[in-house]
Amino acid sequence: MGGSRLSRRLDRSIVLVGLMGAGKTSVGRRLAAKLGLPFVDADHEIETAAGCSIQEIFDRFGEAAFRDGERRVIARLLDQPPHVLSTGGGAFMDLATRALIRERGLSVWLRADLDILVARTAKRDHRPLLKTGEPREILARLMDARYPVYAEADVTVDSDNRPPDETAERVVRAVAAYLKDRSADSAVQTGPVAD
Repeated sequence: MGGSRLSRRLDRSIVLVGLMGAGKTSVGRRLAAKLGLPFVDADHEIETAAGCSIQEIFDRFGEAAFRDGERRVIARLLDQPPHVLSTGGGAFMDLATRALIRERGLSVWLRADLDILVARTAKRDHRPLLKTGEPREILARLMDARYPVYAEADVTVDSDNRPPDETAERVVRAVAAYLKDRSADSAVQTGPVAD
């Protein structure tokens, strides 16, 4: 199923979840283009709403205040017409945010292995959680804590060394398969009942 056909079937936003460096922004932009939908970066929206950077929010108010703002921004975004939404690595870990995404979105976990995450995050110096120690160790701990929760996403797609365009195309196919399975399940559940 092509991107435009899939976008016509979507009644909710596609929400990308995963660790920093998984490719949520780069894949998300390409996915949005393939689907003809807007791309929204939740972290950018949080910074706009707060009038400062995520690092400044962490420094001034702490992670709890950041998560509270993140939850409110994601709830607002999920009330908008369907789009591709990239979330921060910790967003899906928040129980209330995860429930919102489950209720109003279609979650896609971009799963990447440790070596890929380390290589990708080494290129940029804007990640508050990686400034507290050795990045490889921090990412390994985050993987241990978060991957079992990310596994609750509706769809999982591996984000590897292939170009982001290819990963976005794999997301299109995985989401189309998920929607097909879901509609088949609902057809079975709402079908005629034998006496």
